[in-house]
Amino acid sequence: MLERRTSPTSSHDDLVDHLVRSTALPRGEAARVVLDVLAYFDETTEDFVRRRHRELQAGGAVNTEIFERIAAELPHRAVAPPELSLRQLRRIVYG
Repeated sequence: MLERRTSPTSSHDDLVDHLVRSTALPRGEAARVVLDVLAYFDETTEDFVRRRHRELQAGGAVNTEIFERIAAELPHRAVAPPELSLRQLRRIVYG
C-alpha cells in the first residue's frame, strides 16, 4: 500500500487515491495531475484572456479574429465570467 505524504494536495487525497486506483498513474504523477487541473481552473479571467491572446497570436491569428474567438470561449470556462465586450478584452491585454 502506498503511504500518504503531507503535500499541497492533502486536501485532495480522495481524488489522488481515485486516480491511482482508476489509472496506471503512480501516486506522485496523480498528485501532479490534480495540481495541474486545479491551477487550470484557478486561472483568472484576465490571465485566461492574456494567455489565449498570446497563443492565438503565435498561431498567426489577427486581433479581430482573436478577440471574437476569446469572447466566444469565455462562456464555456468552468466558472463563466460576466460577458465582456471586445473593448474590455482589448483593455485586459493592452491596459
